[in-house]
Amino acid sequence: MAGDRQKLSQVFINLLSNAVKFNHQGGRVVEEIPRPDAEVAVAVTDTGIGIPEGELERVFEHFYQVDYGSTRRFEGTGIGLSVARTLARLHGGDIKVESQAGQGSTFTVVLPEAQEQIRSR
Repeated sequence: MAGDRQKLSQVFINLLSNAVKFNHQGGRVVEEIPRPDAEVAVAVTDTGIGIPEGELERVFEHFYQVDYGSTRRFEGTGIGLSVARTLARLHGGDIKVESQAGQGSTFTVVLPEAQEQIRSR
């Protein structure tokens, strides 16, 4: 795939950092690389606190943080996922999220494969 290595690293570092930060002690973080046609996909899954269904798309908004009330112990500015999604979209891709409160989350970055790689198949 073609892209800005530094910017794409920022996307993955953010997702991995969040997966570790919002995970339970003894939980797991798994990075997978599924291979759909003409795309490069990387999925980061954790077994952490999860995100309520109504909050899923909001986590990509600038400065938005899911409110865990008095149990909130996580620091952050609420811009990491917004920046990560913007960078993925600037590369022609996107970030998708699947989650359930209390069950963990999966963030999948999908990016187009470089055109010369597609033609050589």
